[in-house]
Amino acid sequence: MPIFSIFAIYFIIWWLTLFIVLPIGLRTQAEENEVVPGSVESAPARFRALRVFLLTSVLAAIIHFAWYILSVRLGYGLDAIPQFAPKFY
Repeated sequence: MPIFSIFAIYFIIWWLTLFIVLPIGLRTQAEENEVVPGSVESAPARFRALRVFLLTSVLAAIIHFAWYILSVRLGYGLDAIPQFAPKFY
């Protein structure tokens, strides 16, 4: 597998993992009772970007490593998933 493909798949996994990690540990301004004028109440009180990006990178690396082992080394792919729905054609 070309190295560019490996990085492209990691980036896709990282981007999807980012949206999973973003709400973890989030405290809104309404929960903190410190709503800044001109912002919505659901805005984060303190956005911890470094924490979010590090956690996203670690989780994406674990998921990417599992995907790499299963698909490239062991040969499992989408065709290996059993088809549970009946075929109507």
